[in-house]
Order: sequence, then structure tokens, then C-alpha cells
Amino acid sequence: MADNPELSPTDWVREQTERILEQGTTEGVEVLDRPVVLFTTTGAKSGKKRYVPLMRVEENGKYAMIASKGGDPAHPAWYHNVKAHPQVTAQDGDKVVELTAREVDGDERAHWWELAVQAYPPYAEYQTKTDRQIPVFVLE
Repeated sequence: MADNPELSPTDWVREQTERILEQGTTEGVEVLDRPVVLFTTTGAKSGKKRYVPLMRVEENGKYAMIASKGGDPAHPAWYHNVKAHPQVTAQDGDKVVELTAREVDGDERAHWWELAVQAYPPYAEYQTKTDRQIPVFVLE
């Protein structure tokens, strides 16, 4: 992934990303024994590329980005980046693809939310910790 994307200032996220970059694949990099995808977003204000490792939620070649932030009352910083710049790169294993993200709602959100909770059950708990509806982006 080009343009020297920035690593997260959060230690465990940065370490996870560095491991993916060193290996050249997301294989074997997991959270609670669940696979992750390494997304590259563009900063809403800075225009800088940024790495965002998230739980793998995929269906038929489409991916979802779940803006949970562990149930925090505020959206994760990357949420605003994807809203401003929906062109996102996804690395799943050693496969890298360019996709366009769009925030989903209604039945489509419900479908992807169900897939997200299946992929990573703690998402259901995160939703109970916050008053905001956790945003879901579909990338295709």
C-alpha cells in the first residue's frame, strides 16, 4: 500500500498493523481468534493515508467496516475519514483491492449488522454501551 500511510497512535492497533505489514498478509493476525482486514483510508482534513485494521466482515466480495469504537459514545476517527473520502483500500490475506464505501441503513444495515455480529460477537455488546447506532459501511 503506497503513499506511506500513517500508523495508529494506539499501541495495540499500531502493533497489529506492523505485524500485518511485516508479514505481507493479514493471515494469522487476529482479535479473539477472529480474522482482521487492513483498510487504508484518507484523512478528512489532512489528506494523509491511514491504516485501520478492523474485524473481517465479508460477503460475496463485499466488505463491511463497523464503526464501533468498542461502544464509545463518539464515532472512531476513521469514520469521518471514510465519510469524506469513500475510496478505501482493503487488504484481506495478501489480496489488496480498491473499494468504495457507503454508509448503509434500514434493511441493508440490519443484514450487515447481523453478519458483523456473527463475525465478531462483541459488536452486540458494544451497541448496548452507547446511545448512538453504530454505523456500518459497505465497501464494494
